[in-house]
Amino acid sequence: MATRRNPGVTIPRVRRPNPVSDCPLTAALAAMGGKWKLIIIYWLAESPRQFLALHRLMPRISTKVLTEQLRELIADGIVKQQRTGRVPAPVVYSLTDYGRSVVPITESVRLWGRRHIERFAG
Repeated sequence: MATRRNPGVTIPRVRRPNPVSDCPLTAALAAMGGKWKLIIIYWLAESPRQFLALHRLMPRISTKVLTEQLRELIADGIVKQQRTGRVPAPVVYSLTDYGRSVVPITESVRLWGRRHIERFAG
């Protein structure tokens, strides 16, 4: 299996299997579900970012979880990583063209969340 390295982190370059291959909702939730993936997609839609810049935008996520989420997003072809020079040059994460197709979904969820918050606000 080919891998790339990020400050002490190995990122697989193999697509993850879909847990329920015949269910589109399961496939979508596996690719972008969870607490952090849509937030990562949101920030990368704004601009490509280095690992530490992403981490600063989401201070409550641990380095381990951010690494895991990026691995899964890369494996699903939603995010790509690019070295900015020779090792140990920083890695920049950005959305792939395929990953950009998730941006409207991310924005819809964000807007719904805003309305949900307002619904329960005093």
